[in-house]
Amino acid sequence: MSNVLEHRPQRPLSLVPLLLLLLALADLRTELQLLIDHPTVTELMHAVLAHPLAIVVLIVQPSLWRHYRREPGKGGSTLPG
Repeated sequence: MSNVLEHRPQRPLSLVPLLLLLLALADLRTELQLLIDHPTVTELMHAVLAHPLAIVVLIVQPSLWRHYRREPGKGGSTLPG
């Protein structure tokens, strides 16, 4: 019953993952428009090779959201060992 009465303030949602997502999509905007109009393997490879940081940000989005939603004091270091 004491668990029901305890109220922890929730950690405010960090906007870092959202900001990174928006910046990555803005960087890839032209490439995405070209891929939608003319989807080819060549265009896909060009988008990946010309914008590696934006691609990595899109790939690691789930991990970023999990990291920034984690409660302080839980999970400890993310380094192995």
